Amino acid sequence: MSGVLLPRRRLIARAGGLVAAAGALPLLSGCDAISEAPAVRKILSMGEEMNRASQRALMDRDALAREFTRADLSPVFRSNGTKLPDGAAYAVHAAAGFADWRITVSGLVARPLSLSMADIRAMPQRTQITRHDCVEGWSAIGEWTGPQLRRILEAAGVKDRARYIVFRCADRIDDAFYYESCDMVDSLHPQTILAWAMNGAVLPIANGAPLRLRIERQLGYKHAKYLTGIEAVASLDQIGAGKGGFWEDRIDYEWYAGI
Repeated sequence: MSGVLLPRRRLIARAGGLVAAAGALPLLSGCDAISEAPAVRKILSMGEEMNRASQRALMDRDALAREFTRADLSPVFRSNGTKLPDGAAYAVHAAAGFADWRITVSGLVARPLSLSMADIRAMPQRTQITRHDCVEGWSAIGEWTGPQLRRILEAAGVKDRARYIVFRCADRIDDAFYYESCDMVDSLHPQTILAWAMNGAVLPIANGAPLRLRIERQLGYKHAKYLTGIEAVASLDQIGAGKGGFWEDRIDYEWYAGI
């Protein structure tokens, strides 16, 4: 597979060479400058879509991420992204043990839902021990427990027109609440769960309490924390700036962060 899928860094280099050869770029220094050129950004976008399509074609859609044993658990599981959401509302929920926390399921569904944490814990549960890979270069192994996302989507009656699932979060970064998305393939994957427990205990705040997404075949920034809403949509065009995620919209992280 490594011969088919181009790493992003190599793709930037090739794209820069192509555009520079065509006279579309002045002499620029560094990959950041090259990748900011509109022509290169278009090539990168095309390449990333080809990369995603190639992985989808070559991989079993139900292929499982590797699972480990409790002996493999990392002694420390770092927090990625926000460690404590700002605002009085979240603080009140945390002080009450998230007893009144709700997660909504909306959009292209036949039966919109508003679920409490008690509802979430009453569903059939899946526990899995997997490795978290952060885009910053670190990894850790943790145990996660929660219902499969597909069970929640089935309960809501997702409509056939839905192509993506968007995740809304309580943590605000700069001017906006965090959000992420995935397609229906990953939404229905057996290892995609909404985790409320980590390593046999209630999820810590720094790791996303009371509820976080675990989408085990993608990089860490796709694992949205502090979940408040799930929305089924036909297109990502009206979600943020249209690229499907907080960091995708702001600094061009790849929307499909498959590993």
